[in-house]
Amino acid sequence: MIVQHPGRDQILLENVLSALGNPLRLRIVRALADGGEQSCGVILDGVSKSTLTHHWKVLRDGGVIWQRPSGRENLLSLRRDDLEARFPGLLASVLAATEPG
Repeated sequence: MIVQHPGRDQILLENVLSALGNPLRLRIVRALADGGEQSCGVILDGVSKSTLTHHWKVLRDGGVIWQRPSGRENLLSLRRDDLEARFPGLLASVLAATEPG
């Protein structure tokens, strides 16, 4: 299966903000914020696969994450460099503002 991602210049602010405007998607982004790729199966417990699949698609289509097939799983990572190039400081601000505590 080929996964489509928007190019850096196709990432739109309204799509990023929409993707980040959902609490579950914010949890996913926070889980990926430490860097590197993570298996889709270990990011969040207690959420159905179909629900996660929907949220990954919104994040991917919004230009927030990379999703790369690897065997029977997908590996996910933040598009930190692309987001920083398009909207300097946005991701860092969102992560800081939503930090627990």
